[in-house]
Amino acid sequence: MKKEQRIKKNKEFQHVFQGGKSMANRQFVIYTLEKKEQPEFRIGLSVSKKIGNAVTRNRIKRLVRQAFLEMKEQLPGYVDIVVIARKPSADMSYEEVQKSLQHIIRKLPMLSKKKR
Repeated sequence: MKKEQRIKKNKEFQHVFQGGKSMANRQFVIYTLEKKEQPEFRIGLSVSKKIGNAVTRNRIKRLVRQAFLEMKEQLPGYVDIVVIARKPSADMSYEEVQKSLQHIIRKLPMLSKKKR
């Protein structure tokens, strides 16, 4: 993912947590916040140390990033997305991660249809 598509700063994460809407399933929690002035969607990832060692955490982040890259056309460009991984996500394959994220995205009205 390009640098402009990442949320890295704690202040930006907190802004999404406090002002955004959330939806969850067993594997992930997704927070979204509309930002009309933004040309592309941005994504932030949070994977706790409780989930596993660095190898496991980085693997989950790679899978989530790839899933969002493939869903890029379905997502609106003016939204910040924060994904928090839960414990069951550590044992998932790429297809399962993708299916789980699509399930949550369908439930979030802000992400379900591309608005432009």
